[in-house]
Amino acid sequence: MKTDLIIAIDVAAPEEILPIINSLPDNVSFYKVGLELFISAGPAAFIPFKEQNKKIFLDLKLHDIPRTVARAVKTAAQHKVDILTVHAGGGSDMLKAAAEAARECGADAPTLVAVTTLTSLNNNDLKEMGITRELSEHTLALGKMAIDAGIDGLVCSPHEAAAFRELIGNEPILITPGIRPAGGDAGDQKRIATPSMAVEAGSSFLVVGRPILEANNPHKAAAAIINEMNNTQRSI
Repeated sequence: MKTDLIIAIDVAAPEEILPIINSLPDNVSFYKVGLELFISAGPAAFIPFKEQNKKIFLDLKLHDIPRTVARAVKTAAQHKVDILTVHAGGGSDMLKAAAEAARECGADAPTLVAVTTLTSLNNNDLKEMGITRELSEHTLALGKMAIDAGIDGLVCSPHEAAAFRELIGNEPILITPGIRPAGGDAGDQKRIATPSMAVEAGSSFLVVGRPILEANNPHKAAAAIINEMNNTQRSI
């Protein structure tokens, strides 16, 4: 099974999108629209991607009462979003409502993936929030709950990907942020891995932003990561 690359577009204005797309290889098909861009432009942020026949990973981490999240899923379907994130921390009732809303959208439904534990968090952060179980245990429990509720896949760090593959099998998709080329700056990420490590662990998609977009040559940086991914076999 091939692992695909998602480019994280963390910009503040839609007019910045097309120059980024044009600076990258044509075979990059997935782009992430996150909070900064969506709050700035709303659904207008989707237009440049759709005009270039690119796919949209809308990363809003929906976390609200079940009815509100269900309605948000249906709205995302109307905008032809390809992948949409919800947060597993919203609980099983919210996750089930999101999954049911997606089923009701038929062919227009976005693929739903649940965020488990942010890659910017570690065990000390969880303890500060009053979560006493270990990060890996907490993350796996949230992910299993989401899959059991009918969610299509998970967002997790590459450090949990192999354990998730053993727990939930090969069918659900796994999207892994926190990807850094060997020797790259970790930034604000605390649980990172190289592209080959993430592919070997069973990731379906790798999300990469700054290591590509802040490179001296973004096209070359993206091509190198894609080449590394394509030359790595998934062990799971």
